[in-house]
Amino acid sequence: MSAADEAAAGRPVRIALLMPDLDGGGAERVWLCLAREFVARGHQVDLVVMRVEGALCDAVPAGVRLVDLRAPRVRHLMPALVRYLSAERPDAALVAMWPLTSAAIIARRLAAASTRIVVSDHNTLAHQHAHRGRVHNFVLRRSIAMTYPHAAARVTVSAGLAAHMAGLSGLEVSAFEVVHNPSPIPDTSGLVVAEADWGGPGPRILSVGSLKPQKNHALLLHAFARLDPALGARLAILGEGPLRGQLESLALSLGVADRVVMPGFAADPWPWFRSASLFVLSSDYEGFGIVLVEALAAGLPVVSTNCPSGPSEILEDGRFGWLVPVGDAGALSAAMAEALAAPTDRALLRARAADFAPARVADRYLGLLLP
Repeated sequence: MSAADEAAAGRPVRIALLMPDLDGGGAERVWLCLAREFVARGHQVDLVVMRVEGALCDAVPAGVRLVDLRAPRVRHLMPALVRYLSAERPDAALVAMWPLTSAAIIARRLAAASTRIVVSDHNTLAHQHAHRGRVHNFVLRRSIAMTYPHAAARVTVSAGLAAHMAGLSGLEVSAFEVVHNPSPIPDTSGLVVAEADWGGPGPRILSVGSLKPQKNHALLLHAFARLDPALGARLAILGEGPLRGQLESLALSLGVADRVVMPGFAADPWPWFRSASLFVLSSDYEGFGIVLVEALAAGLPVVSTNCPSGPSEILEDGRFGWLVPVGDAGALSAAMAEALAAPTDRALLRARAADFAPARVADRYLGLLLP
């Protein structure tokens, strides 16, 4: 009996969700959201990680079994993954983030398992791994070209990313399913962040993302410094990462350190969304940009760089927010000033966010996992 037949007969189906760890990034939060939705539908869910570490370790939903492969490095991954698939035989596995995606396809064959493997990519890999050199990027392209044709289905979180992955894999764009990331609607009854946490009164500009080069928070600081000081705006950057020291120094040199707060990673960012006046994404590239959907769900006006690939799809080419060229501090600053001054149709923004409701997204994934 197939997994789909078992589901139809009312028998629980086991679905494995694989990711490297439980770091606080967008992909990890998506997997936790899907795990919660799958359990609510009566499925058994294994959340399988290479290593149990990261800011979201305490956020695993009730009813989800956390499986630690104890594979601290990629070189330890294959035997651990083969053991898991051989022993547990999940009906289907949804796998995020290369090289885990390619490894899962190979491990399935080595384990002689019938598990249906669906791979999902959340970022433009050529950009993400560009700094690692030619050999690494040759391995990236070659492994994807060799393994992805053997996946049961291939998912990207935006149409732009589908085109990118088609170029890496040699497959047609039509070989990739586009499933946008889910974002739960926030509980508006929660507390808001206090004025003291923002550092004082005034318009509040929020950005959420790891402090790493991809997010280009330096561009955001330069744009923020160009705003009219009479506006009295304040900037909060939620996230943690290797560039914290550089960004703090840059804020100081730009003369805006007294109006910038960097409180670190927030497992629950909704209070910050609820108390902000504007959300800004300054990335050089994105796979999707789930934080934009979260901002819309909170009814926040949004300004984003028109980076590949996701913001233009989420904001429908500017219908639901401001899009500016990548790397242009002047354009970003001007859009921020305009957005702060413009009236906000919060109902319209929340209606757009509802298009990314977890239940709808989970149904799309289940259609691929249990066809």
